[in-house]
Amino acid sequence: MADSPTPAQPPSAQPTPVQPSPAQPSSAAPSADPVSRKAPNANRRSERSRRAILDAALALVGEVGYDRLTIEAIAARAGVGKQTIYRWWPSRAAVLLDASTALFEDAAAEGEWTGFPDTGDVAADLKHVLRLTVDQFTDEKYEAPTRALTAAGATDPELGRKFTRELLEPSLALYEERLRAAVLAGQVDPGVDIRVAVEMLVGPLTHRWLLRTAPLTHAFADTCVDQVLRGIGARPDSP
Repeated sequence: MADSPTPAQPPSAQPTPVQPSPAQPSSAAPSADPVSRKAPNANRRSERSRRAILDAALALVGEVGYDRLTIEAIAARAGVGKQTIYRWWPSRAAVLLDASTALFEDAAAEGEWTGFPDTGDVAADLKHVLRLTVDQFTDEKYEAPTRALTAAGATDPELGRKFTRELLEPSLALYEERLRAAVLAGQVDPGVDIRVAVEMLVGPLTHRWLLRTAPLTHAFADTCVDQVLRGIGARPDSP
């Protein structure tokens, strides 16, 4: 499939407004060049169509599951043609990835995520964020697309890499930053491998959620934090 086209841009050289002569009433000034009006309108239409496609993908994956999700169904729900979707995305998984990215961005913009806290108490901060992760994993709005992408990424290496790069890594980087601050504060052993510590925190939640080995709860998240910090906490003889 061809790469997604770059949305149309307004003309680079905007026409200079014609100033009326003293004998010419201002209402007689020529209207703006129709071409200069078309590009913004086209951009708005393209963005509306794009958003409708993303919303349709999220709704459908929750209703019918990933196995029954099709480009045809997404197009019908969004009120666009299939070719409109294929101009921007090569597959249903690619649509769903962008839809999930937009979903998380919207949540952040609406105030559901205000950033990783640093209250000085690393245990409390980690528990706060992992509890939010539990809430997100168990929220139908997020669960269906995330499960679908996890499954698709397991058989599509390129999608898996993109999923990790665009959705997972930014989140893991915030955990790493918080633990580095805890090292500087003397709360975490400076010899700890930060990346491994982060994966020890989030890995059990992901495992329990993905395989449904047991209920995913706030209490479980708190226990994960306590156990990990017991292992990586600063030792009395640490510098």
